[in-house]
Amino acid sequence: MIIYGKQTSLYALREHSEAIETVYVNKLSILPKDLLKKFGSKIKTIENKWAQKLSRGGNHQGILVEMSEPQEPTIESVKSGDFILILDGLTDVGNIGAIIRSAYALGVDGIFVTGIKSLNYPAVVRTSSGAALDLVPLIHSNILDLINELSQLGCSVYGADLDGEALQDATFSKKRVLVLGSEDRGISKRAKAKLEKIYKIEMSREFDSLNVSAAAAIFLHRMSYATK
Repeated sequence: MIIYGKQTSLYALREHSEAIETVYVNKLSILPKDLLKKFGSKIKTIENKWAQKLSRGGNHQGILVEMSEPQEPTIESVKSGDFILILDGLTDVGNIGAIIRSAYALGVDGIFVTGIKSLNYPAVVRTSSGAALDLVPLIHSNILDLINELSQLGCSVYGADLDGEALQDATFSKKRVLVLGSEDRGISKRAKAKLEKIYKIEMSREFDSLNVSAAAAIFLHRMSYATK
């Protein structure tokens, strides 16, 4: 796969050097000296028109990296985690990437993506600033089955919704799961019926809702520390 953008590419070069195949740059000066030395034979200078082609018109910022995709975790290993995130029907790679970045920073052990058939993984890596290389999301075909399986493993499954109780008063089980729905539809009705508790972020001013990635960061921060 090919990723691009300075922050994402530098993160991949520093943290996933074993997966790097080729480094494309407009100018060698874009790379720090230690990375120039480390990847010397794998670095190729490239004209902007070819960089634009490889990035499909994206903002490559003068650097692209061709690398192998990281190995996906097993479903069993993700289910065994204490802190799991389920994204129900989210499709926007910008939102998914931002959520993964927050999830990685706040200690989430694994992420399931449901309600979609495929995921543009290179785009998610880019929008997560590389965090998706370390916290690889898994697609699961059926959210109802997934919630049942996690509940049977002793997880408490919570949801984010405008009809919920106040988040600031909530405490969470050690083995906990957060379900986030899409911005336009929210959590599906059948999935919502299976949740142990539903919470909302109370606003200081009248406003419909936050962007799902902003709401995710608030929920994940609370769930990282308010455990019982």
